[in-house]
Amino acid sequence: MGQLVVQEFVTADGFAADANNEFRAYELLEGGTAEFDRNQLEWLDSVDAMVLGGSTYLMFAEFWPTPASAGEIIAPALNGLRRYVFSKTLEKAPWGDFPEATIESGDAVEAIRRIKRETDGAIVLWGSLTLSEAFFKAGEVDVLRLVVMPVAIGAGRGVYPAGQAPALLSLMGAKTFDQGLIELEYRVRPN
Repeated sequence: MGQLVVQEFVTADGFAADANNEFRAYELLEGGTAEFDRNQLEWLDSVDAMVLGGSTYLMFAEFWPTPASAGEIIAPALNGLRRYVFSKTLEKAPWGDFPEATIESGDAVEAIRRIKRETDGAIVLWGSLTLSEAFFKAGEVDVLRLVVMPVAIGAGRGVYPAGQAPALLSLMGAKTFDQGLIELEYRVRPN
């Protein structure tokens, strides 16, 4: 049975999106993130599939399966993952020259439960805050990987759904990387 891993990039003040629900903090980093990228590549060996919301899919599809990503060391691993796009509006989800993503247009929680049953390794969710909130609320998130960036924006949207009961997290690991990135990995404990 697969495990759902939510990996989110967050600012040092805890936001995964700004007040306009956009994520631009990564663009503020100066210099490369080669150390972090190598760690991601190693981690991607344990990942079998990715799930994305419709908007995040559109952003990813504009870059990862295109020649623009050729210099990114994680591109082949990322492009090799099975892909599921959760959307009620998209009818297809092409991925460049790679096989199309599977569209999940029904109940998201039922779909992630099925995907977890059908998968042996990790299933990663990047971005897609509305989708991740639904999975947190349903108790389907197994691991939370936060990549904290040395950027503060003052306001925005967090990772965990507002109004939810507090979640207990068990620290599995913490690593520091170039450009001041810190990755915190937590097991999400059932309430």
